[in-house]
Amino acid sequence: MLIRRAAAQSTTAILHHLRRFSTAALLQEIDTPVQFHYLEGFPRPDPKYDETIHAIPRAISGKNIAAKERTAGRVPSIVFEAEDGQHGGNKRLISVQTNQIKKLVNHLGQSFFLSRLFELEVRPELGSDEIVEKVRVLPRKLHLHAGTDAVLNVTFIRAPSSAWLKVDVPLVYRGDDVSPGLKKGSALNIIKRTVKFLCPADIIPPYIDVDLSELDVGQKIVAGDLKVHPALKLLRSKDEAVCKIMGARVSDQRKSK
Repeated sequence: MLIRRAAAQSTTAILHHLRRFSTAALLQEIDTPVQFHYLEGFPRPDPKYDETIHAIPRAISGKNIAAKERTAGRVPSIVFEAEDGQHGGNKRLISVQTNQIKKLVNHLGQSFFLSRLFELEVRPELGSDEIVEKVRVLPRKLHLHAGTDAVLNVTFIRAPSSAWLKVDVPLVYRGDDVSPGLKKGSALNIIKRTVKFLCPADIIPPYIDVDLSELDVGQKIVAGDLKVHPALKLLRSKDEAVCKIMGARVSDQRKSK
């Protein structure tokens, strides 16, 4: 009896171990990151603007420290760790070069700067050959002076291949020269300049094309109509209007008669 009971317990233990092993193997398989790639026909970042952002560590924060950094030609910045690519977390205080950030923002435009990945190199001091850390980042927030557009602060978020990032992707409107509605004299009402998507870090679109070439009077394009990589997840209602061809006003119609 004792032998049979011991054998039964041993069998139960083995089955339990196998179940745990199988579950662990399944979880390991699920946790394996999927590799995403840009697809033909969708916008991809222009290598012309590939640039490594140079930074130095910053030990403390505060208004006085920030003011001194700006006087020295640097922008006080933060890099959030954000392992899941969506939330805050541990952060690193850094300072980046004002001229470099200003040049990138001017060349790309603010919304395009905030949807583009950059390599970030942290060195003990600017001009040093020693690299303390090198990481890929996405600019998350850009704070400009209201009167002068001077760059006051930049917030970055880490962007490893495993990350999914919430990005306000800029919209680029094309085909207005052949749009039936616009050729009739109607006006284009642009409702959205950007649309928020959850994107795998490796395939963040630099922009999304909005095709107006077949849009007639009274017709609109909604967020669900936008053509994007199938891995991107829309974070707005798919029925939310992006743009619309407005009809002529009644007063204008009367004048034309």
